[in-house]
Amino acid sequence: MNELLKKIIFSDVKKQAAEYEELYAARGESAKVVTRLGPSPTGFIHFGNLYGAYINERLAHRNDGIFYLRIEDTDSKRQVEGAKEEIIKALDHFDITFDEGAMATGDLGNYAPYEQSKRRDIYRSFAAELLTKGLAYPCFLTEDEIADIRKKQEENKQNTGIYGEYALYRNLKEEEAVKKIEDGCEYVLRLKSTADIKVDIEDGIRGKLSMPANDMDVVILKKDGMPTYHFAHVIDDHLMRTTHVIRGEEWLSTLPIHIELFAHFGWEPPIYCHTAQLMKIEDGKKRKLSKRKDPELALSFYREKGYFKEAVMEYLMTLINSSFEEWRCENPGEDINSFEFSLDNMSKSGALFDIVKLNDVSKECLARMSEKSITRGLKSWANEYGIKQQGVKKAVIDAIIHEDEDRLAKMLSVGRNGNNPRKDLAYCEQIAEFIAFFFDEGFAVEDELPAEVPEEDAVNILNDYLQKRRGKNTSEGWFSDIKDISERYGYALKPKEYKKNPDMYRGHVGHVSTVLRLALVGRSNSPDIGEIQDILGKEKVEERIREYLS
Repeated sequence: MNELLKKIIFSDVKKQAAEYEELYAARGESAKVVTRLGPSPTGFIHFGNLYGAYINERLAHRNDGIFYLRIEDTDSKRQVEGAKEEIIKALDHFDITFDEGAMATGDLGNYAPYEQSKRRDIYRSFAAELLTKGLAYPCFLTEDEIADIRKKQEENKQNTGIYGEYALYRNLKEEEAVKKIEDGCEYVLRLKSTADIKVDIEDGIRGKLSMPANDMDVVILKKDGMPTYHFAHVIDDHLMRTTHVIRGEEWLSTLPIHIELFAHFGWEPPIYCHTAQLMKIEDGKKRKLSKRKDPELALSFYREKGYFKEAVMEYLMTLINSSFEEWRCENPGEDINSFEFSLDNMSKSGALFDIVKLNDVSKECLARMSEKSITRGLKSWANEYGIKQQGVKKAVIDAIIHEDEDRLAKMLSVGRNGNNPRKDLAYCEQIAEFIAFFFDEGFAVEDELPAEVPEEDAVNILNDYLQKRRGKNTSEGWFSDIKDISERYGYALKPKEYKKNPDMYRGHVGHVSTVLRLALVGRSNSPDIGEIQDILGKEKVEERIREYLS
């Protein structure tokens, strides 16, 4: 059937479909779980890509399986130069590791090529098979004709698409189709749907799905001879022996098309796992994350802000598996990879993205990390993204880049020890702002003196502090000296005493120590001022106090 059409349309095809079946042999028992990530190189890699990648990676590697990267680049109009490299770089940053696929150094694995644009001959070979089976046909509808059909369908409140009476070339005789091609008419190749393959499958996340058969004659090869997503992914998932396809629920409506294609080739479809969409709440209503409205959708957002990859992956797992947070509470020191990820615990109704929750998770994660790990992460971020800052921020970033790692680690350790370690920093940009006062480039007096401390007292307090500290270590006994000074100038040694008898005192010892904080840190609130003095060093402490007094 259609042998003449096949000869004309597929004159470039060198191999039969059966030869590709033999070339890409079954993987065997050692690969019971094979998953893949198939991003398009459009120049925008987003949080949803990472979400899907992590599910695929965990499912494969928790089951000693294989996870591969396939670049789905059949739409040349949407491709952006360098996008493939950016995809690989971004996923590598978050420790998403592939066992095979399109790597930065080239293809790795026995099922190459892993870029769909390089698999054109394969798709055309299988399309030729459908044509000869009478399950595909050339369609010569112009864009204007398709637009008119759509308009008529919308007016009649019908489903839009090419099917039934609207599939005008579905039953065109072979000789007529040949003549149109020879006359130079443009065409696409459409699936000739049988509309009798009902979908009854077990979704890996949603359970049993039952859907009506596909009745659409969808395009499988475009005018340029390249496949559509519908056709390409079916061929590739079969030949690359993919066992699980994890994708967003937006693909559910096209599942009958894909199941029909698998059936026409006589192949067993993979286990489809349709994840819930990433949502957020705005004005009390749920909506999809938007590329236009939500900067946090782009993966570049997390890298530029300096979120630690460990924190982002922790947060991702809270979205992916409902049991993760309970596990983390019970296992605070365990590696996240020890968590037994399961498709059974995935949400079916929508995963709610919450930047506040992300920051909370990040703060907890940073509290568990060592100062040295945070230091390395901060320096790495500063070198890659901090240079984009301007003014004072830029000067601070430069100082961080050139600072000794051990001294930087001491800055980051302030307030992290004891029974109640600090948990108020979520990402590198915040960290840089927090430690900026350690550097002259970032130091500025931002707050006013307490109302209880007149300027004359502040001068006396700081002069006395300088006198008392001569010859002493920076932090040793500093608070004892502050208490002596407080008592000398009529400030209560305990805030409770001042609150109980406000007329007896000018203020309390906290107000006096605030004067020192302003001179050294520039802020009325800061972590332990003793630790800060140790890091600044005796000379810098005295210098800042004198500058404040000048």
